[in-house]
Amino acid sequence: MNGAQLIVKAAVASGIEYCFANPGTTEIPLVAAMASAPALKPVLSLFEGVCTGAADGYGRIAGKPAMTLTHLGPGFANGIANLHNARRANTPIVNVIGDHASWHVNYDPPLASDIQALAGSVSGWVRTSRTASAVGEDLQEAVRAAWQAKGQIASLILPMDLQANAVQHESAFTALQAPIRRFAGDRIEAVAQALRDGRRLVFIVGDQGLSVAGLEAAGRLAQLAGVRMFAETFPRMSYRGGGLPDLDRLPYFPEVAIEILDQYDAVVCAGVPEPISYFGYEGIASRLAERDRLLCLAEVGDDVAGALTALADALEAPAHVPTSMGIELPAAEAELTPQSVGQVLAASLPDDSIVSVEGGTCGYPFFTASAQAARHRVLTNTGGAIGQGIPVGFGAAMAERGNKVFCLQSDGSAQYTIQTLWSIAREQLPVVILIAANHRYAILQNELRRFGMTELGPEALSLTVLDRPRIDWKALARGYGLPASTVHTNGELQRALANAKADGGPCLIEMAL
Repeated sequence: MNGAQLIVKAAVASGIEYCFANPGTTEIPLVAAMASAPALKPVLSLFEGVCTGAADGYGRIAGKPAMTLTHLGPGFANGIANLHNARRANTPIVNVIGDHASWHVNYDPPLASDIQALAGSVSGWVRTSRTASAVGEDLQEAVRAAWQAKGQIASLILPMDLQANAVQHESAFTALQAPIRRFAGDRIEAVAQALRDGRRLVFIVGDQGLSVAGLEAAGRLAQLAGVRMFAETFPRMSYRGGGLPDLDRLPYFPEVAIEILDQYDAVVCAGVPEPISYFGYEGIASRLAERDRLLCLAEVGDDVAGALTALADALEAPAHVPTSMGIELPAAEAELTPQSVGQVLAASLPDDSIVSVEGGTCGYPFFTASAQAARHRVLTNTGGAIGQGIPVGFGAAMAERGNKVFCLQSDGSAQYTIQTLWSIAREQLPVVILIAANHRYAILQNELRRFGMTELGPEALSLTVLDRPRIDWKALARGYGLPASTVHTNGELQRALANAKADGGPCLIEMAL
């Protein structure tokens, strides 16, 4: 057995199912080892940002880490943006980064770089293997580091010679167990007492608090006087529909969020960090609520659903009453709008499907409509680095093979990781990619208006418009192996979604807005 085979053995023993890979020369021993060990399934992608985004989506749905395999510092750097999003989502991921042979790296070859520094920018745990006999233990330590109640990214740097070197003694690896979540009873009592004292409380709920049990408890608390419930602005995963309580997301723009939070005596954080504005705007506070107004019910990684349930029980909150279901569809002959896209998609969702949302055009209109849809899960862009929507949907589909996944995607951000279409086609996953094609960076145009530019002149438009030339989405999709169509009206979108459901394979739908 060599070091690479030992790595594979340790990964399988640790519960790793998939390795999302874009390997190069320094990972050849690992490629050979995976080829002879089918228990660890390699999944090839054409770009490292697809690998890391897919590992993020897989981890959010599966609740355990996948592995990525990337080539040296530049290859890993290609995947950092989606690892940034995964870090903000607290997704457990194990990165294996191939390095030059340890005896070669000191010559400063052309592809040498400070991999440790690159990995450290997005990882909570980084290690460079030093001996072939220890690489298995190193890999298992990486899995332990990643697979915590508050998940994190662990990166193992693996020199090529350690992968190829023979190992004299095979190590025995123990199976790893899922982490246990807990909550602190004194925090429950502190929040309960604040309500008993007549204080008005607004809750921001995230992490596991947006599970079915967490939402049902939140729905109970929302019925109490002086309580208002919000979900965090960009949740890692939230259940929606199927009669669950409709927790609106805290507004994105800080002045709106501050105005809401200021109406209450205290802000209760339930599975979220301190609320901070995404960007700094002159004259607007960066903190959405002063620290002396914050109460912590549960931290990220705690049993947030259990804490919400315990609080509802302590306050004798009434039982959750399922919300109504059923979506009124817009006129079939009418042209698509962001609102009608949200309605049509929400009405078309099969039970327990998954929706990966990236982009402001249709994202929030869909979220609003989805409260009355069938039970489903929504994944959002937690870190704000664009290019995550389709890879995260791909990884989610790998975590639950056969389940229908929808990627509701803006056209500008889709281009960052468009190579995902090839991986989806190769795996023949039931993923429907919905491209909101307004041929512009709408979010940048909104920010220009907020900055005071009342009229967008030719120079501003040249940096925010994507219509010279217009992207041919159908040609792109077909080039990567996916069938594609363009829809202009609500009725056409309904039919395209029905056809996608009946076909059962992947497809792309361009929505002309």
